[in-house]
Amino acid sequence: MSSDQRKLEKALKAQGFEVVPTQNGHKTVRKNGIRVTTLPGTASDHRSMKNCLAALRRAEFQWPR
Repeated sequence: MSSDQRKLEKALKAQGFEVVPTQNGHKTVRKNGIRVTTLPGTASDHRSMKNCLAALRRAEFQWPR
């Protein structure tokens, strides 16, 4: 896991999101028990993190662009 992902997870937890590891190496992000998105386990797709951040912003996550 990269340092950017660690920073993101720390910020998610600070803002009340729950980060739960899955069996296949990804991490599911939930807010109030509802799944928001899944963080990628690897960066094989260059859009995966941007897509995750977009979904998190729609769920009222504050992250600088």
